[in-house]
Amino acid sequence: MRPPARAVPKPPERGPAPVLDVVHEGVTYRVSVKRVAAARRFTLRVRSADGAAVLTMPPRASLKSAQAFAARNAAWIGTRLAALPGRLPLAPGTSVPLRGIDHRIVLDTGTLRLCQPGLGEAGEPVLRLSPRAADPEAAVLQFLMGEARRDLAAAVARHAAAVGRPVARITLRDTRSRWGSCSSRGALNFSWRLILAPPSVLDYLAAHEVAHLVHMDHSERFWQVTRGLAPAMDEAEDWLKRHGPALHRYGAAA
Repeated sequence: MRPPARAVPKPPERGPAPVLDVVHEGVTYRVSVKRVAAARRFTLRVRSADGAAVLTMPPRASLKSAQAFAARNAAWIGTRLAALPGRLPLAPGTSVPLRGIDHRIVLDTGTLRLCQPGLGEAGEPVLRLSPRAADPEAAVLQFLMGEARRDLAAAVARHAAAVGRPVARITLRDTRSRWGSCSSRGALNFSWRLILAPPSVLDYLAAHEVAHLVHMDHSERFWQVTRGLAPAMDEAEDWLKRHGPALHRYGAAA
């Protein structure tokens, strides 16, 4: 006699990640759903960087259960979003950090470039923005990205020479989930927002990604290389944990 056939578990749905809408006191909140193999329960978080609500769920849990969980926590989502700092435009009147030092953006008819650093009437650091700029925010962003590229290129070149590894290219983006990355072909990618942080933080991220040219993992050997390149890595990591999310306040969301 054959043993009874066992039911085969239904595989998780494939395709784009589902999105749920929940309503609290007339306000609709959109929640992205992320299935995680190691998840054993529902968890919900609101990202400080972009204000996105993300629900993590076990791979075989139902979307109906996820919807109910999100609905029960709609008030919490609203409270978390209300507590987030508002976005700050890269426009006259805004103070934006450059290498960790606040610079107030001011209009200046005498500046020769569309945007350049300088000193205000009281000797405070400012970013001088020309009225000729057709898109003021784009002009400030272009300046900041240029400074980021210059600083990162110098830091990467120094660290790459120290470990004796070539770098294929350096790319700047407005990434949310990570500050930098390294491909197996030696291409390094960084968030341009690192120029807003103190120089030691930018230098650490450059060292971190260059160390991946030696070890494409986060093994103890990788961290030994990273610490050798950036001895102040612990302080830089701590700064990013405390202040990193606030760097995403500046300018339009990616």
